[in-house]
Amino acid sequence: MCETTPFGTLEGQDIPLIRLRKGDIQVELLPFGAAVRAIRVPDRQGRATDICLGYDRVEDYRDRDACFGGTIGRCANRIGGAAFTLDGRTFRLTANEGANQLHGGVVGFHKKLWRFTCAPGAVTFALDSPDGEEGFPGNVHAEVTYALSGDTLTVDYRAVSDADTVVNLTNHAYFNLAGHDGGPVSDHTLTVRAEAYTPAGAGNVPTGEIAPVAGTPLDLRSGAVLGDRLGDPFLAASRGYDHNYVLDRGGAPAAELWCPRTGIGLELSTSLPGMQLYTAGFLTERTGKSGAVYGPGHAVCLEPQFFPDAVNHANFPSPVLRAGAEYRQTIRYRFFVR
Repeated sequence: MCETTPFGTLEGQDIPLIRLRKGDIQVELLPFGAAVRAIRVPDRQGRATDICLGYDRVEDYRDRDACFGGTIGRCANRIGGAAFTLDGRTFRLTANEGANQLHGGVVGFHKKLWRFTCAPGAVTFALDSPDGEEGFPGNVHAEVTYALSGDTLTVDYRAVSDADTVVNLTNHAYFNLAGHDGGPVSDHTLTVRAEAYTPAGAGNVPTGEIAPVAGTPLDLRSGAVLGDRLGDPFLAASRGYDHNYVLDRGGAPAAELWCPRTGIGLELSTSLPGMQLYTAGFLTERTGKSGAVYGPGHAVCLEPQFFPDAVNHANFPSPVLRAGAEYRQTIRYRFFVR
């Protein structure tokens, strides 16, 4: 079973910290945001290393930006113009990033208190999002289950709605495989198995084009040291990587991240069609766990999801969830040392 200890209080309600353990791996979760607060894995010397950025106070998860470790919804990433049309009806959403909506609106799923139940080696969080919340249609019931088995953390998403709507869930963990306090990730090596990406225009909203990564610094198919790419002029506007990849299909892992300082590696697999790669170029300096100072470029976010603004592009895989249908998607993180 999972372990719980007190973490904080919000609006008079106690917020526990939930721990899953399997061998040398430990995962800490919070019901606020159904968030990953910490992942501890052994480095090449066998030392437990926390590889996720996070906070020591639940108030920081509520009040700060960046979405550390949170479950993102009802729709991850951007919806251009904070609006979409579904079956001839236009829905106006709350805009929280200029004219666009980002990560579900002003109070997205990562800012909600989820219910939870424990099972051996797993915890399931549940949330009910009412019709009209942040402008989205339909009463949506969402669940996210974290299960730790062997060297792998599996995240399973499920959602149902009583009306046609948009659902696009992901996790926004900030990984630093040198340790959450390890500073810049420029020495990390990253491989992304994707031949294409979705170019974006103003506000980092996709234009609708699907373009090859070949010949650009987005080509990570053979792996690259991040520091060799981050200064490329192609990435200047996004202060590094902040791009959606069209993942190759066929069963191979979507991405692999590895840190030479610790030897810790992370292999990511997913059922989702895209992955937003973000190297935290817009992360403002702040104090995190145990007084660690986090800043720009101190983490890598690997966010599997439907493409940004997919509901407004018929050529993108559709994030529309029809009434009575079931949304099911999975992310797997396998940890290793070499």
